[in-house]
Amino acid sequence: MTTDLNSLLWDTSPLYASATCEDIDRDLSRGAAEARAFRERYAGKVATLDAAEVAEAVRRYEDLGELLAKPQLYAHLLFAADSEADDHKRLSQRTAEFGNLMSRELLFFDLEIMEIADDRFAGLLSNELLAPYRHYLESVRRFRPHTLKEREEQLLKMKSLTGTDAFSRLFDELSASLSYRMELDGEERDFTGEELLGLLHHPEAGVRERAFATFLNRHEENGIVFSSVFNNVALDHSQELELRGYRHPMEPTNLGNEIPEEVVNRLMDVSEANYGLARDYFRLKARLLGLPKLKNTDVYAPVGDNDRTYSFDEARELVLEAYGRFHPRFGEMAAAFFDERRIDVLPRPGKSGGAFCMGMTPHLSPYLLLNYTGNLRDVATLAHELGHGLHFELAREQTMLNYHAPLPLAETASVFGEMLLTRFLLQRESDPSVKISLLCAKIEDIIATTFRQNVLTRFEERMHRERQGGLLTSSRLCDLWWEENGRLYGDAVDMIPPYRWGWSYISHFIHARFYCYSYTFAELLVLSLYRNYLEQGDRFIPTYLSILESGGFLPPPDKVRPPRLDPGHPPFLQKGDDFFSEPVEELKGLVEQRQH
Repeated sequence: MTTDLNSLLWDTSPLYASATCEDIDRDLSRGAAEARAFRERYAGKVATLDAAEVAEAVRRYEDLGELLAKPQLYAHLLFAADSEADDHKRLSQRTAEFGNLMSRELLFFDLEIMEIADDRFAGLLSNELLAPYRHYLESVRRFRPHTLKEREEQLLKMKSLTGTDAFSRLFDELSASLSYRMELDGEERDFTGEELLGLLHHPEAGVRERAFATFLNRHEENGIVFSSVFNNVALDHSQELELRGYRHPMEPTNLGNEIPEEVVNRLMDVSEANYGLARDYFRLKARLLGLPKLKNTDVYAPVGDNDRTYSFDEARELVLEAYGRFHPRFGEMAAAFFDERRIDVLPRPGKSGGAFCMGMTPHLSPYLLLNYTGNLRDVATLAHELGHGLHFELAREQTMLNYHAPLPLAETASVFGEMLLTRFLLQRESDPSVKISLLCAKIEDIIATTFRQNVLTRFEERMHRERQGGLLTSSRLCDLWWEENGRLYGDAVDMIPPYRWGWSYISHFIHARFYCYSYTFAELLVLSLYRNYLEQGDRFIPTYLSILESGGFLPPPDKVRPPRLDPGHPPFLQKGDDFFSEPVEELKGLVEQRQH
């Protein structure tokens, strides 16, 4: 099967015909009118409604949420695919301003839910009419001690358009606009950032280091802008912490994730205590590459002669078969992303870096963005993002307010999907050298999803704490980054000097504060879930399906209780890290066999 270029671009026409079509104007106008009507009907009355009336109000609220979301999500897809097109820029800004206005119009609803007297609220929750919305209602009330008066909340939202939202947009546009020039195979040529990062998988050490240095040096050239963005985002957060009475920078995220502070701290402490496992692997990788010691540009280098690339057709078939073998339904749902052209595949100027899956609404299909360059890591990324996609598809059984899984579980299906792909690839291979390559890729992925994400979280935490004391210079941000990465790499890996600027391209720091520990949480959870799957076989699948289908209907502890997992228990966390040692031992065995 040959893929034509057009099929590698996503088709957003099921949403709207174009960025300038009249249907967008119609939906924006209709959404604004319905938001005003909702406010007129319920403002000042929520605390007096009985259970049936609250249930009706919540249903209207989530229907309105779907209507308001569609044009904003469409604009985000267009801007992510091409941030240089003027029509995309205009629509993105227009819908951002529209969304901000609508959130201010509807802000009263959550605030009035918070104001319901405790005894009356308990009575409402006990009524079966509100059973579908108990988690949502309880989630709203958790933020009651940190919520301001409506006018103050409206002013904060209004000013965010010229504050953090503006800096986030600047970060995105600058990152997408950067171009790079480097010599490769004797020829000077232009690269996108994603293409340069893809060269970290190149077989030649000199190419890997030159590519990463070129990428990072370009960020240093724009260091004034990047450090200004990071400083202002951190300053805004610091001021909001003070206004709302939070005790520390991570508290709002922990509260939203429904994970106690002590569990998050335990998660990071256990991860740090196991950094030595990663360093042991780095030393083994150096032996495999015939190097006395790794540089951080060697961490993802191919081993031996197995530096093959995969066409996107090959990647699609591998991932679909891996999912289909787990469960036919998974294979069918994954295939629909390709058949319906809901994946944007190749890197290009103006396109957002990295990869994501955007879950839309229960009535709209999710979309995937990739920057596929053909290495094995990119095949795993396809499996990862399709895992998100399957999660969103299964959660479409829920209503809008219960659709999105809480962040600690948002990475569950994606990480599990990568495990399925690795298992499938290892089972079909008989060549020991290929198996070594696959095991290295999987081990490096686990390191990236647990230990590296812990490094990112520690850097982010230090950045926010230090910014409370004054401006962070570019040099200080670089120092914080260097120190936290050094704690992971230790004496096993040398970092190249331009890596001091590695913080400047991590978009999670800008768009989703303290998101990174969700990866660590998910990896440890999935390692335990996957162990259950290996032990139980097909009997495990209904449990797994129930976790994904529940979307945001249940809090995280209730979701993982069926498999008898306790993410707050240190032995559970250590069990995940212990599982990491199994592929390392398997790798060591294959290396010894090959040497004999």
